[in-house]
Amino acid sequence: MILAIVLGLIVTRIDTRPHWDDTGITVFLLFCASVICGYLIPRHPWLIALSVCFWIPFYNILVSRNYGSLIALLPGFVGAYTGYYLKKFVRKPGQK
Repeated sequence: MILAIVLGLIVTRIDTRPHWDDTGITVFLLFCASVICGYLIPRHPWLIALSVCFWIPFYNILVSRNYGSLIALLPGFVGAYTGYYLKKFVRKPGQK
């Protein structure tokens, strides 16, 4: 869980830098971080998604009252559940 929070804070730091205006890369980073954490910790994918993606909306709402940044939660949820289902359906070696 600490990994999810740290990755989320790193992506938030990158996203909130001055002159950073590349939403596609931010979404991709959130998705990848959520897939990795969802795969490694498959118990609660919704909690992983919130741990990774909570920080961008939190910062943007706190600083600039930008409630539209809540959309950043979507790639996190998609990524966390993707990692969860990958872990669930990927066969381990030696299993039928």
